[in-house]
Amino acid sequence: MTLSLNIAIVGAGIGGLTAAIALRAQGHQVTVYEQAAQFMRVGADINLTPNAVRALDGLGDAVAQGIRASGARPTFRISRDWDTGLETSRLPMGDTAEQRYGAPQLTIHRADVLAVMAHAVPAECVVFSKRLRSLSQSDAGVQLVFEDGQQALHDVVLGADGIHSKVRTALFGEEQPRFTGVVSFRAVVPTDKVRQVPEIEAFTKWWGPNPQSQIVTFPLNRGRDTFIFATTGQDSWHEESWTSSGDVHELRSFYRDYHPDARALLDACDSVLKSALYEREPLPQWSVGRVSLLGDACHPMLPFMAQGAGMAIEDGVVVARCLAQVQQLADVAPALQRYAAARQARTAEIQIGSRGNQWMKTQGNADGVYGYDAWGVDLGGVA
Repeated sequence: MTLSLNIAIVGAGIGGLTAAIALRAQGHQVTVYEQAAQFMRVGADINLTPNAVRALDGLGDAVAQGIRASGARPTFRISRDWDTGLETSRLPMGDTAEQRYGAPQLTIHRADVLAVMAHAVPAECVVFSKRLRSLSQSDAGVQLVFEDGQQALHDVVLGADGIHSKVRTALFGEEQPRFTGVVSFRAVVPTDKVRQVPEIEAFTKWWGPNPQSQIVTFPLNRGRDTFIFATTGQDSWHEESWTSSGDVHELRSFYRDYHPDARALLDACDSVLKSALYEREPLPQWSVGRVSLLGDACHPMLPFMAQGAGMAIEDGVVVARCLAQVQQLADVAPALQRYAAARQARTAEIQIGSRGNQWMKTQGNADGVYGYDAWGVDLGGVA
């Protein structure tokens, strides 16, 4: 018989809420601690590829239907050369992807995903304005100490608190993420303003003259809007922010030699947000005792394979599956080690692949990424 655990999740992002929903479904008591004062509409528009959507589908009909109600379904995944516009790869998505992988690709704002997931977690399970100061472990459990002086004792703690994870620091010491020398620009424009761009309803990646330079577009809000995400090398900007404004004239200047269709996308932008991109090396150890990490806390990655959210979602499902068979507290640490062992090779491969930024530049097979089933993957005898 599975032991009902008192579990803390630090961080109410997509990965943390995925784990919370999956763990509560198993009968565990879950408390999510979030440093923000409330759920806010911040962050980027994201690409939920079929592996991520399939994992979310396992959280129940409300989540599955909710993300589909807000998400758009790109028709294809297309690669185009930056200056000639030549198509170098094409994958059918839409119904074809759903038939092949058991779930569609959905493009959606991060806040819309969080809103759907938050409805699946009772309000009393999420505690806001809780910034972690420290943690310690003993036979009694894992003690959390917050910046406001309050403390909490739990059987298990999962750190889902992002690239600047306090849980990671508590486990393994201070380590700063590395600035990649790449900055990103984000904008959303009404699709009618870029209707002349061919196949604007597809997920399209314009591959630049070097791995740092690209433009990605995909539909949002069921196709009414188009998201534009561009990256380029720039050492002079180090600010990592969801909300910092950029300069549309600077944006256009970086891509002035791109194909006219690509430039037309940027010409449609009235405003743009700008952020520096950071990463870490793959982490060789995720768990210590009854504490483990998930998502960007243990494998922050560049966005070039569009798998950051997907990996966090997969983590949330797999850690819940590993904890589902715990029958006594002594089983927790081995269960968390099984979770890490099940996930580390995949996440490290995608971290490194995202850094190299060559995936699907030319025609290839996406099954290794899109075909992963977090609910069915072998966990070494764990159901």
